[in-house]
Amino acid sequence: MRNKISNILWGLLLIALGVAFAGSVVGLWHFTIFFRGWWTLFIIVPCLINMIRRGIHIANTIGLLVGVMLLLAAQGVLSGLMIGKLIFPLILVIIGFGIIFRDLFGRRIKRIEGLNSGAEMDYTAIFSAQKVQFPPQPFEGANITAIFGGVDLDLRGAVISHDIVINATSVFGGSDIFVPSNVKVVVSSLPIFGGVSNKSINSKDADAPTVYVKATCIFGGVDIK
Repeated sequence: MRNKISNILWGLLLIALGVAFAGSVVGLWHFTIFFRGWWTLFIIVPCLINMIRRGIHIANTIGLLVGVMLLLAAQGVLSGLMIGKLIFPLILVIIGFGIIFRDLFGRRIKRIEGLNSGAEMDYTAIFSAQKVQFPPQPFEGANITAIFGGVDLDLRGAVISHDIVINATSVFGGSDIFVPSNVKVVVSSLPIFGGVSNKSINSKDADAPTVYVKATCIFGGVDIK
């Protein structure tokens, strides 16, 4: 549905531009796209289209914000000095809202009735490192937080018999998650100058349990092996 809407918008935009240029050529009106700051449209329009096609994300929101601020600067509404001072704090605000309402900005993991929330175990490394080798016992999910540090969570010996969730947050840090061979891995991520690398090999068993990894990476990363 979103693809159809975006195609319609692109089509209407091109038709409108064609009619506007044609009317200018035959003398019906004067039209030009070369107004002050016209080049910012190459930032603003793609971000708007991306929002319609893929929903509101941190990346397209920041891109739209930067484009609008540059346009206002070109129009003389804002000074370049003020923009330089405002962009960074506004980006921080957007990132903060993105983390709080991550299900609105990022890909959603399908809710499964009875699925564990991943709040059974907490592993945190702040300006430090933590290595955990989970024993051969039932694993019910975990929260991992790495801030200017790293967490290694080795689950290769853990007993995972049903679907579980691992919430992983990496801010200027990184986390490594080692999963057993009898599971499938599904990743939902909010990457901000970071990302998730999923190198795990999913089990071919149709009834294999699924490990849902919900990752937030800000200048950091999560590696799944």
